[in-house]
Amino acid sequence: MRKTVRPVDNNHVTLLLFLLSASAAIPCVAQIDPAQDNRENATAAIRAFTGKIGKTYSFPFGNGNIALPGSASVESGGFLDPSMFPRAAYCGHCHQQAYSEWRHSLHANSFRTRFYSASEDILISSKGIAASKYCDRCHNPLGVLPSALNTNSNIDHSFDEDGVSCTTCHSIQSIEPRLGNGVYAMGVPAVMVDEKGKRIPGIVPDADILAHLDRHFKAVMQDFYRQPEFCSACHKASLPPELNGYKWLRSFTPYDEWQDSMFSRQNPLTFYQADYASCQDCHMKRESAGPAYSGAKGSGFPSHRWLAGNTAVPFNYGYDEQLDKTIAFLKSGNYIGVDLFGLKAADSEQMPAPIGAESVNLSPGEVVQAWVVIENKGIGHSFIPELRDLYEAWVHFSVKDASGATVCESGFLEPDGTLDPRAHSFINRPMDAAGNFIESHMVWGEHAEGYDNTVQSGRSTLVRYEFRIPEHFDGPLTITAAINYRHFRQSYLNFVLGNDHPAYPVVELASRSYAFRLGTNPPAVPLPIDDPEWKRWNNLGIALLDVQRFDDAEQAFEHVLHLRPDYKDGYVNLALAFFQMEKVAASRAQLAKALLLEPNDARATYYMALIEREDKHSDAEITDLEKVVSQYPLCRDARRDLGIVYEQQHRAKDAIMQFQALQGIDPDDLMAHLHLAGLYRRIGMAKEASEEEAQYNKEKEDPAAPSYSPDTLRRYPDILIESVPWHLHNDMTPASELMVAPPGKPSRP
Repeated sequence: MRKTVRPVDNNHVTLLLFLLSASAAIPCVAQIDPAQDNRENATAAIRAFTGKIGKTYSFPFGNGNIALPGSASVESGGFLDPSMFPRAAYCGHCHQQAYSEWRHSLHANSFRTRFYSASEDILISSKGIAASKYCDRCHNPLGVLPSALNTNSNIDHSFDEDGVSCTTCHSIQSIEPRLGNGVYAMGVPAVMVDEKGKRIPGIVPDADILAHLDRHFKAVMQDFYRQPEFCSACHKASLPPELNGYKWLRSFTPYDEWQDSMFSRQNPLTFYQADYASCQDCHMKRESAGPAYSGAKGSGFPSHRWLAGNTAVPFNYGYDEQLDKTIAFLKSGNYIGVDLFGLKAADSEQMPAPIGAESVNLSPGEVVQAWVVIENKGIGHSFIPELRDLYEAWVHFSVKDASGATVCESGFLEPDGTLDPRAHSFINRPMDAAGNFIESHMVWGEHAEGYDNTVQSGRSTLVRYEFRIPEHFDGPLTITAAINYRHFRQSYLNFVLGNDHPAYPVVELASRSYAFRLGTNPPAVPLPIDDPEWKRWNNLGIALLDVQRFDDAEQAFEHVLHLRPDYKDGYVNLALAFFQMEKVAASRAQLAKALLLEPNDARATYYMALIEREDKHSDAEITDLEKVVSQYPLCRDARRDLGIVYEQQHRAKDAIMQFQALQGIDPDDLMAHLHLAGLYRRIGMAKEASEEEAQYNKEKEDPAAPSYSPDTLRRYPDILIESVPWHLHNDMTPASELMVAPPGKPSRP
């Protein structure tokens, strides 16, 4: 089994060595003569190294592919000797600030942290070291491409310290856009090109780089590095049957979520519009460079911290600046909105809302419901993304009296750090073949999903609470709804660190409170963080659509239009509610109003096409969908629906073009596989038809996947609540039963 290397934060030691020894630096890097001799020597070295490794390398998942069950490859074929990769400290000699940021980032710690190795060690022990290539294709490319993840490998593992390093990303020569799963081709690392633009493998003297910065730039940069598709190479993944012994399953896909969001500007069907923002725009914001930083140009350089949600790694290793900046990023208020929208008597159909804009009456002993709307307003992917079985975000809802004493609470932490099991959390719950929830991130055992409470970009969710107003209390009752986040759930922290470990950071992403007195509470002046009233109703309507309360959504959108009769999307949203209730004529009328306001609006035009389909006006449907596709060629819904109607009209070639374009947006689109299989067979392309049919059968849902058994429901009572779209949290813990974790700042190990 490979050895996991524990990190040592040795920035200053490493840089001092480089300052003393300059470009003679790292002994593990192969020193190669310049230009043509370099390339010839590198080619010969790859050939010799590949020949040596090939004699003993095993291919348990298929001959010839060194990365299976992963997908990475070497540009020239074969294996890459890890000594060809300059260490990150070599780059840090000039790029000090980027190096320092990277050293504390999750990329630098992608492989060596115990939060990663703990679950991977289980994979290795249960399925063999070759199976770890599935994870390490992205977490540890220098383990995969040099053959280090092979039985009886004797490769030097000193590169483990660098994780995903400078020369890992900056040596990638090509990717398969949108396919994910680590489909990239790694070239021989080079920091210079020659006069003809050809890469010079290996390290070169500092003086040569400084004399030819343009040639250095060409060697280490590719245009696609600045594109979201570059991130998609690793931040989109599926579980292959070679790994799980079951079938193809989608694992996570932040790239597709971004491409479908308002921030990509590629999809007209989003509820809101926003300026274009890529992965890099959010996670690699440009920042000013220090005076000694020679790698910055113009207005600074892109941050190499990749700030996101990772608080556990910097907390564990004492990377204080990285942790502080990560927490500031999360608490900026840019990403999640919390709206304590309404308060109503539990036995009443009427709800004066929204709170703050309407008077609210409270009576002693009354049972009331609080409606909380959570908006994913500024994240380009789902909340929460990727490893939803590990990350933990939830609603902390509390009712307190004037003294600060808790009346009731949901979403507290137990004394042992465990989250209240009745809390509303934004996670998913993967299940194995026996119907058990998967712990310890053993994703290769997943067969089904218990529930998924994530909120997609630009959408909202509604969480409802029910509680009793105390019979007697002095002063106001304060109701608070907050969104809390912890990078790892407590059970995983315990699995990795043991039960005796410090409390890891819990970050409040957003919150809203209101104080109420008995009797009438008049309207209040909104706070700067509050959305305008029309948008509060709009977010509620969006949330109601998602929980299939279409009649309530209709009322919410009518409020929006009362407040903003010029709001085009208000009519489209109302049309959606009508359409879901099969009120086709009413839906058409609302879309017509939207198109009067904006005649070329692609969103209204797309939904009008669906109305034409219902009314069997195929020519009008085609006209509308073609108009949408012409404006938004990467709109997957419009492509898919246009392909379907072409197929119905026996326009096979036109339909094939649409489904092929759809596969260019998402190669795993299930409907594209299904329809292309039939279309290819219809025009005599039997081989292509068989391939598409096989891919469809591989990726379609398993009708025999495990479902909830009575025993599962007894062991996991949260399923009974969270798997039902329209559910009510009426089992909050009263103050007399609360035993919560003591307050205080977490202490580091």
